[in-house]
Amino acid sequence: MTEQASTAADFDSAGAAGAPDARSADAASGDSVASRLDATAIGVHTDEVAARYDHVIVGAGMAGASAIAGIRAESPDTTIGMFGADVAAPIYRPDLSKTLWVDADATLEASLMISGAEGSESAPDAGTRIHLGVEVAAIHPEAHEIELADGRRVGYGTLLLATGAEPRVVDGIEPGPRVIEYRTVSDYRRLRELAAPGAHIVVVGGGFVGSEVAAVLSVNDVRVTLVASVVPALAHQLPAALAEAVTAEYGKHDAEVITGRLKGVRETDDGVTVALEDGSELPADAVVVGVGVTPRTSLAEAAGLTVHDGIIVDEQLRASAADVFAAGDAARYPDARLGERRVEHANAAETQGKLAGRNMAGAGKPYRTTPFFWSDMYDYGYEAVGELDTRHTVVEDYATGDDGSPDLTTGVVYYVDDAGHVRGVLLWNVWDSVKLARELVERTASEPVDDLATLRGAIPLP
Repeated sequence: MTEQASTAADFDSAGAAGAPDARSADAASGDSVASRLDATAIGVHTDEVAARYDHVIVGAGMAGASAIAGIRAESPDTTIGMFGADVAAPIYRPDLSKTLWVDADATLEASLMISGAEGSESAPDAGTRIHLGVEVAAIHPEAHEIELADGRRVGYGTLLLATGAEPRVVDGIEPGPRVIEYRTVSDYRRLRELAAPGAHIVVVGGGFVGSEVAAVLSVNDVRVTLVASVVPALAHQLPAALAEAVTAEYGKHDAEVITGRLKGVRETDDGVTVALEDGSELPADAVVVGVGVTPRTSLAEAAGLTVHDGIIVDEQLRASAADVFAAGDAARYPDARLGERRVEHANAAETQGKLAGRNMAGAGKPYRTTPFFWSDMYDYGYEAVGELDTRHTVVEDYATGDDGSPDLTTGVVYYVDDAGHVRGVLLWNVWDSVKLARELVERTASEPVDDLATLRGAIPLP
C-alpha cells in the first residue's frame, strides 16, 4: 500500500494547490469549512482543493460518508478529500422516501451524515475537506491521481470509488421541473413543492422506491396513480397473498395501482401528461419516474478497472488497481453467504463504506456482512436479507388469526433455490431477527433443505 505520508498538520499548513491555506482563508472571512457545510444551507461547497490527500473519496453519498468514519477509526491524523458532483451534503438516503414524509418533526438537516451546523457531532474534522459540486472527470491509478473537470489533478495515497448509481434512462424522457427521478435532496425538495394536498402525482415503477414514494405521498393527502409493470404491486418480490394485501392497502389511501409501461411524458402549462405503451394517458401535476438504476462505473471503466454490473472488488473491497477501493451501489463484491452480487440498499452502503475506509487506512479486514434492507408501506413494515425473488420457491409462515386463518400482517417468508439453499428471508412485521435470517442463509448454503416444510418455525413469530 502507498505510504500515508501526509499528516493533518502538513495538510493545514500546505493548503490548496496554488491557493491560500483553506483554514486561514476561512478564518479571514469569518467562516469555516464546517460552517460552510451548514445544515441549514445544504448546497454550499468547499472549493479549496489540496494538491494531495492521503485518502480520496469520489462520491459524496452514504458510502463515502461512512468511509470517512472508517478511515478515522484507524487513522485519526491522515488527510481526506471527498469529492461529490452533487451540491448537497451526504444524507441518510432512506429518509427521503420514509421519515421525512411521515414524521412531522423530521428535517433534512437532521438527516445529514456530514453537517457543519453549530455543535453538530458530524462536522468534518480539521484533516477532512468536503468538495461538493466538484466533478471528477477521470482517475489515473498508475499516477495515483484523480483529474477534476477543470483539469486540475489531485494526488492520493488510497482512493475509494463510491460513485453510487444513476436512474435508468427511459428513451425520450428527460428530468424536468415536473418530471422527477427520485434520487437526490433536490428531487425531494421539488416533489415536496408539487405534492400539495389534493395534487395528483403519477409514480411510474412498482419496485422498492416507487412503492415507498407512492405510499408516503398518499398518506400526505396526495392522489396517487402507481404504474407498475405487474399488478398486484411488488409481485416480483412478495408472495401472491402479501402482494394482494399491499395492493389493497394502496386503494384504501386514494392510491390507484394500474398495470402499464411508460412510453413518454409531455409537460403542459400546469402539469404533465404521462403516456403509457397501451395508448392510455394520465394527466397529473407531476410524475416520479422510478424504473430502476444502473451503477456508475464510467470512471472505473475508462481507467481500465475490471467492471461487470458494478466495479469488481475482492473481499477487502479492493478494486483491480493498486490502492483503489469501491463500495456501495457501484461495487460488485463477493458476499460471504450468497456469492458475487451488488446491493443497492443503505445498509450495504454504510457497512461497505466503513470497512473500505478502514482498509484504506491499512486494516486489511474482509467484508463478511450480508446486508439487510427494510421498507414501510402504511401499516406494513419489513426487514429482509438476501434475494426477495418470487422466481425462487417461496415458503410462507404466517401468524394465526383469531379465526384460525393465516394473519397476513405478521409472518416470515423463505426464498429457496432449486438446490435447497435459502437465498432470501422476508421478515414481515417480524423484528429483531436479521441475525437469525443471516445464520439460516449461511447454514443452508452448506446444508441444503430437503423438506421445505421444516423451514416454518425456523425463525420464531412474535
